[in-house]
Amino acid sequence: MKYAQDPTPFHHDHALLDFPGVVADLGYEWIQLTPHKDLIPFFRHPRADKALLTALKKSCADAGIGIASLLPVQRISAPDEWAREAAVRNFTRAIEIAVELDVRVIGTEFSGRPERSEESEAAFYRTMEELLPILEREDITLLIDPHPDDFVEDGLEAIRVIRGLDSPKVGMVYVACHTFHMVQPMRDIMRAGKDLIKLVHVADTMNHHASHGLRYISNPPGNAARVHQHLRIGAGDVDWDDFYGGLAEIGFLSDPESIMCNSVFAEDENADEMSRYQLQTMKDLVAKHGGSHS
Repeated sequence: MKYAQDPTPFHHDHALLDFPGVVADLGYEWIQLTPHKDLIPFFRHPRADKALLTALKKSCADAGIGIASLLPVQRISAPDEWAREAAVRNFTRAIEIAVELDVRVIGTEFSGRPERSEESEAAFYRTMEELLPILEREDITLLIDPHPDDFVEDGLEAIRVIRGLDSPKVGMVYVACHTFHMVQPMRDIMRAGKDLIKLVHVADTMNHHASHGLRYISNPPGNAARVHQHLRIGAGDVDWDDFYGGLAEIGFLSDPESIMCNSVFAEDENADEMSRYQLQTMKDLVAKHGGSHS
């Protein structure tokens, strides 16, 4: 299994080409490249040219860091056609970047709208008709996260939508801190998606359903805001024995190609200490539940 670091907490203090060295100093051997203004910004066309990608590959090689996955976020399920078409162009370029960087796994989100669910689902399948041939030609696996405030948040429904593509090149990202938005019990989702879950993001969150729905209060009452955090393990309500036990049950922990990514965004002020804590705690929990790591 590959332990990866999401460098988002270091965006404010380091340049893109610094990330591999930062990650290596923290004890990780892998990095997950998430949206960045110099590489692939959120919802915009990628910025990187060949010279930058060559420099990034060299920076990784010099630091002894592998790129486990690329994570672009584009409006691939946008119900407005102009936005969907732009997302297809942007994502096609992101796939080209993955190929250039020798990356075989891309993570992303559905990126539709919950208030326009039917239109967003139709847009998603229309987009995938265009992207699947490219993914298959380049031998890239795409893994999708049912993110809070998307047209599909329910974990089991996300699995159904993915299975509707009937493609071995598309699977699921299980994000631990989205657990309480995915509706269904953690083990039920993992068991249903056992052949699809190839990437997990590890961060804790508070259960917004707790205290009879009054754990958080936002105004005006009844608004559609989604609330979750990306906290260090143990700072929220996620049942980590259930999480790691479930991953062990579906074979994730024993698969050398599985990717486990530290995804804490709540502690930029002490990101170094937090990242080291996360790596050691992830390894301890994997060992506790009978897994292995590389």
